[in-house]
Amino acid sequence: MTVFERRITAAAEDIDGLGHVNNAIWVRWIQDMATAHWEAIAPEAHREAYVWVVVRHEIDYLRAVTAGETVTGRTWVGEAPKGARFDRHVEFVGDDRKARVRAKTTWAIIDKAAGRPIRVPDEVAAPFLA
Repeated sequence: MTVFERRITAAAEDIDGLGHVNNAIWVRWIQDMATAHWEAIAPEAHREAYVWVVVRHEIDYLRAVTAGETVTGRTWVGEAPKGARFDRHVEFVGDDRKARVRAKTTWAIIDKAAGRPIRVPDEVAAPFLA
């Protein structure tokens, strides 16, 4: 399993009326983590041939994050794909190592040329499962 990490600092525009990172921002960060992982690991030919779309988000909001606070995002693919779908795990932890948000998202692969979902090719999945 290849774990991808990235540090993110909450900006003032990420904060909602309750003074913490808005839930919609967490969804964006989850998607940004997945995209960054794909771009860092997948060969250029795969990035050109395929695109991923979210089909499900399951998110647990555990602790608030405020403006200026930095979290470490970690993402990984835990299991082999099922047909066109891949489950991705994402966790954001603070500098105190306590989890702020945990998520499991399901993504489907789309063949850009055909414009439709396909079974995840073994060679696409392999670098993420190594």
